[in-house]
Amino acid sequence: MKSKINLLEQLKTLPHFNKITIHQLGEQLGLKDSTIDTYISRFLKYKEILQLKNGLYITTDFFEKNRSDVSYIFYLANIIRTPSYISSWAALQYYNLATEAIYSVTSVTPQVTRGYQTKAGNFVYQSIKKDLFTDFSLGKGKFDFYIASPAKALFDLLYFRTRQLKGISIENVKKMIEELRIDFDEMDKAEQEKFYAMIKNI
Repeated sequence: MKSKINLLEQLKTLPHFNKITIHQLGEQLGLKDSTIDTYISRFLKYKEILQLKNGLYITTDFFEKNRSDVSYIFYLANIIRTPSYISSWAALQYYNLATEAIYSVTSVTPQVTRGYQTKAGNFVYQSIKKDLFTDFSLGKGKFDFYIASPAKALFDLLYFRTRQLKGISIENVKKMIEELRIDFDEMDKAEQEKFYAMIKNI
């Protein structure tokens, strides 16, 4: 019983972990693989750890301590599916360019489109062509995360709403931005120019 408590206490210090990590920590405590697997099942049953996807976990304790920190949620979004970056509504809200209520964190990935409903939140991944998997950088916070630039976050949002922006005029793009109540005028001028350049290059 003491070894089970010790194992959980060690896991509580980690922002995320997988089964390999649990087994490595368990082995250091002198536990057999079968015992470690039993502990994992119990941790999940009693909601001491939460599953983000198959084989990837966080402790409820760590999550509760950091759930109000957007950098942690964005960090988890990057971890659940890699490579990916935060984009669309989630990124626009982060930059204070949109006030839309966010019910899931949207990311962009060159992999297939996928969604994960977890106790830590809903994470949506939209697939984009590799040559458009660009213009994102490392955001700094308590936890670091990859996020689109303001221009690319808006581009991605419209790209996925309009079947890849094909045949849409700049005037229609401007109308859409207005209808979506995005504070485009608040965006840095260089970012605005970059956004229009992206639209023209489609």
